[in-house]
Amino acid sequence: MNKIKGLYLLAALTIVISGCGKAKTITSNSPTFTPTLEVAYVVKDDTVTLDLTTDLKLSKEHYDQQRVQGEGHVHISLDKGEKIVVTTKQKVLEHLPKGPHEVKISLHNNDHTPYDVSKTVTFDVK
Repeated sequence: MNKIKGLYLLAALTIVISGCGKAKTITSNSPTFTPTLEVAYVVKDDTVTLDLTTDLKLSKEHYDQQRVQGEGHVHISLDKGEKIVVTTKQKVLEHLPKGPHEVKISLHNNDHTPYDVSKTVTFDVK
């Protein structure tokens, strides 16, 4: 009888130690938002005007705050320089030196995490 009790105790202890069951995975059923981005530009003298078309809601009010799906701002980088934060659909870059230039435009959440949507345009100032 003691052997049977010992086996039951060993079996119960083994089940408790092994975790008794499968690990739970949490999945989100909420769809992820991937915004669109198109960039048009006009170069005039030493100035370029960037016109952005996006379905991202550009939010000056929630800039640098918590993430809200479908809302955010734009980062613009001229010639791989410092980022410029933009919350409007048009940006004018003035007093550019003559020569080739590259502008990278990327979309970001309010908290600055990227949407992984970007475009790069190149142009010459003559």
